[in-house]
Amino acid sequence: MKAVSLEHNPLALRLQQYLALTKPRVNTLIVFCAVIGMFLAVPQGLPPMATVLAATVGIALVAGAAAAINCLVERTVDALMARTRARPTARGELGMRQTLVFSAIVGGLGLVILHQLVNPLTMWLTFATFIGYAVVYTVLLKPMTPQNIVIGGASGAMPPVLGWAAVTGEISHDALILFLIIFAWTPPHFWALALYRTKEYARAGLPMLPVTHGPEYTRLHVLLYTLILLGVSLLPFATRMSGWIYLASAVALGGVFLAYAIRLNIRYSDDLARRTFRYSILYLSALFAALLVDHYLPF
Repeated sequence: MKAVSLEHNPLALRLQQYLALTKPRVNTLIVFCAVIGMFLAVPQGLPPMATVLAATVGIALVAGAAAAINCLVERTVDALMARTRARPTARGELGMRQTLVFSAIVGGLGLVILHQLVNPLTMWLTFATFIGYAVVYTVLLKPMTPQNIVIGGASGAMPPVLGWAAVTGEISHDALILFLIIFAWTPPHFWALALYRTKEYARAGLPMLPVTHGPEYTRLHVLLYTLILLGVSLLPFATRMSGWIYLASAVALGGVFLAYAIRLNIRYSDDLARRTFRYSILYLSALFAALLVDHYLPF
């Protein structure tokens, strides 16, 4: 049987458009960090799998709803940028009412799952994260200040805290360390992207750091925040949350990230900034994976 193209399958095309609203690649990293938080929260053995499943689904749904609101608010800006112009809201394929209804249904379902099948603390923390990203960052911070990524990074750093709370019903200092790692990671990660997209951000009228303060200033801050990240990433070992496997991984992964940041300052190119951005995603994924491996194979 021949495959039917999306153009000839309106339902499949519409479902793909709604899926695109949730920013699946970003959502995957969010859920991954949350799940790692769930496993790290248990000193020995495995967390309850029913809780892990419910929390994963709930957090993913609410994150998807927040992403949909972001796409709606930024639809005009997205249409001006090559990276985002294909989003269904930017193309006019999904309107305001459709996006709002979708976000309300998906986000509401996620919050109900978290409240009924996980615990109220996780539900409220996830709701606060939704407000932080969809309203505080997207509506208020992003169009107003070049420090939008730094301040708004708090909502993006919440996934491991949500995972931790889902399993334990509380927030510990270890969960906050995981929060700090992502919080410190966000500026060099996003500013690497902003460096090679500076013209697009300027055309869209967004006050991103390289637009307001120039590329040299931004590259310096990428380096400074990478140094901060390298230090923060060692905290799990310093507090005995992790062991030698994680320490070796953090030093190696951080060393590569630092090398990218130094090269950006010495000999900049858009291609290098693009590779730095891509490595930053790999860095965070590998760092949290190393935490998990170290948790179950301590040395």
